Amino acid sequence: QLQVVESGGGSAQPGGSLRLSCTASRSILSIDGMGWYRQAPGKQRELVARITHNNNTNYADSVKGRFTISRDNAKNAVYLQMNSLRPEDTAVYYCNAEWRIIRVRSAWGQGTQVTVSS
Repeated sequence: QLQVVESGGGSAQPGGSLRLSCTASRSILSIDGMGWYRQAPGKQRELVARITHNNNTNYADSVKGRFTISRDNAKNAVYLQMNSLRPEDTAVYYCNAEWRIIRVRSAWGQGTQVTVSS
């Protein structure tokens, strides 16, 4: 059973940077897509960035040009480089993996807090 674990969250000042890591419990080569989602208090969970097994990526409009998703298959890991952080980026960030064995399956991490403030 696949498990994913996030790390790298913390506090940053506006304009600063953080790098989030998501490590899977097994090879991600067979995973169709891995992505980062976030949820702020009082708001819906939203997609931040996603990367597929063939390296297609997509980003929320609010983070385009600031965040970059990447993966390291050898380390079973996906990363989110977050630059030019803004207070509105404050949220709990979750790693997600999706794959299909007969049906679509999904795994979620426990989340990591990102706080951007002065």
